[in-house]
Amino acid sequence: MTKRSLTIGTRTIDDDSDCYVIAEVGNNHQGEMAKAIALFRAAKDSGCHAVKLQKRDNRSLYTRKAFDMPYENENSFGATYGEHREFLEFGKKEYVELQQLAKELGLDFFATAFDFPSTDFLAEFDMPLYKIASGDLKNIPLIKKVALLGKPLIVSVGGGSIDDAQRVYDEVMPINPQLIFLQCTATYPTDPQDMNLRVITTLRERFPEVVAGLSDHSNGIVMAVAAYMLGGRVVEKHFTLNHTWKGTDHALSLEPIGMHKMVRDLQRTRVALGSPVKQLLPNEASAIKKMGKSLFAARDLPADHVLTEADIAMKCPGGGIPPAQIGQVLGRKTARAFAEDELFETAALS
Repeated sequence: MTKRSLTIGTRTIDDDSDCYVIAEVGNNHQGEMAKAIALFRAAKDSGCHAVKLQKRDNRSLYTRKAFDMPYENENSFGATYGEHREFLEFGKKEYVELQQLAKELGLDFFATAFDFPSTDFLAEFDMPLYKIASGDLKNIPLIKKVALLGKPLIVSVGGGSIDDAQRVYDEVMPINPQLIFLQCTATYPTDPQDMNLRVITTLRERFPEVVAGLSDHSNGIVMAVAAYMLGGRVVEKHFTLNHTWKGTDHALSLEPIGMHKMVRDLQRTRVALGSPVKQLLPNEASAIKKMGKSLFAARDLPADHVLTEADIAMKCPGGGIPPAQIGQVLGRKTARAFAEDELFETAALS
């Protein structure tokens, strides 16, 4: 059987590893470097392994009509949609500074490429991995261009079918086998009944060489743990410093305390899975002896007395002959006298 494993930076991800957690900063920096820096630092403090931005070449990505479309609402940073998107876009200066910061913090820093020019832009930074958003699941030309960068490639499968994932697999694996599929539902936020976490199992069975995971748009942290239990080893979660900030993603993003709890619970889950062998653990022995039961004399008994059920009491503590072995005591003779509540010992029975 093929071992499902890949390496991102210094971290190896496989079925036995901790979950690789990505803080999806996206555009939650609101176009401000100070907020981006604060988000990176908070992601590190929360225990995340990576931080991710989104990169768009807006002039080539959108039609002129879409770019110039009026965009006046409470979450807008410009009078038109194009102005709004341009306000949120970081350029080379910001990426250089954030890449250096991530290096200092020990975080993997990467971004989603939304178009060809953005792919070329991101390639200059030799990032440890790259991302394709759900909206580009059927954009094979873009996917292949990013795959050819030779780094691990995350592809979200929101809004698509297993056939769409198969097409990506068929096109990417011959040129770059470092592929990660993330189950995703392209709703913001995603209701529990639309998560379809069992798709993670489908992805693992259909593509045994590919690491699977979850791009999580739900509110809360429990879905990530469920994804890990199903074999997901990469989780991407939107991240903010304040749910009330202006922008469409903040409401479904985790604040630092929530991200910290999610990372903590994912790490605990791996450890808690433990061994499949059911046995008494050394640290259980004291409690089991205290709570368990042994066979005691129900009353004063003389020597050479044939034991019956009326002579035997099952009482705490344990550590003696357990009740499960009462059949081995009934009918035997006492080799000496027993006082009431005295523990039966095999050596004192004939």
